[in-house]
Amino acid sequence: MMRLVLLICLCAVTAVEARSSQPEPTFRNRTDLLAWISAYREEPRPDHVAGAVQAMSKLGIFRDLDRAAVFIGFVAGVVGENQLDAERLIAEMFPLRPEDQVVIIRAIADSGLPNWRDLMARFVERMPARKILIRNYLYGKSKPLQELPLDKGPEVLDAWWGVYFATGRYEPIRRLLPALKWSDEGDNLDRLTIASMAMWTLSANASRDKPLLDFLRAEAYRQPAKVAAPLRELVLAAETFETAKIRKAQVAKMDELKKRGPASGRQWAWWSRAASTAIALGCVVAGAAGQAQLGLPCLIGGTVSSAAERILRAPR
Repeated sequence: MMRLVLLICLCAVTAVEARSSQPEPTFRNRTDLLAWISAYREEPRPDHVAGAVQAMSKLGIFRDLDRAAVFIGFVAGVVGENQLDAERLIAEMFPLRPEDQVVIIRAIADSGLPNWRDLMARFVERMPARKILIRNYLYGKSKPLQELPLDKGPEVLDAWWGVYFATGRYEPIRRLLPALKWSDEGDNLDRLTIASMAMWTLSANASRDKPLLDFLRAEAYRQPAKVAAPLRELVLAAETFETAKIRKAQVAKMDELKKRGPASGRQWAWWSRAASTAIALGCVVAGAAGQAQLGLPCLIGGTVSSAAERILRAPR
């Protein structure tokens, strides 16, 4: 019996040593980062997140925070998933140039940790240039991800996907589902666009991820009618690998609403930004499912909105 116990302990130590000896990943570009994020939930390595954040900063990913939401959500998910090591993980992300420290602040706030305010307060002195933003979060002027409405913008959806890729938990997916009630929105293009993004990314990912597909299928019996109907539609599309139908149907609805919308100029600009964000997210979704692409190129940042819009509408 003693020999068996010793053998088990030896195997455990060997496994830990093998994991710790794995080399740090190399992040030469955004594609490397996305590939690593996509595979992260299969073999979490939180000790490598600081290096990833440093790479994100050097690659300029945080210059447009709206389009960096999936990265920020990912960092927040890792922090939230490692509560006991959260302070150490954050400390290892420094030094970070002041303009990029916003990412650390948002990741702490969005982590979902019960003590996130205390955690943030410990880093005030390391981020003197960001004291106003920190104060806004500490005193409730700025809201964490958990308190943001889905129709605030596409970056909210991206952030929840980032949390999902970091944790593999279905709570972030459950947070996205209420957006589906806007899939037939006839008056608000912003909400219709959010619903379209949610339907597209959910169906595309579920078509290549059986556990996620099973989860969404079960949720269709738990959700209210306005959510359950489009949820069943996207589940069917995922099951039959006909997710392009979802995209085409939602784009047609948006076109119709833009034709008769009273504020088409402003709303078109909003949709252009959303299209680029959705395409960036689609690449991460594809990578997480072990696919090289979802029938569209990975246009991560720096992509003109018109090009993103054309790709999203292109026939498949």
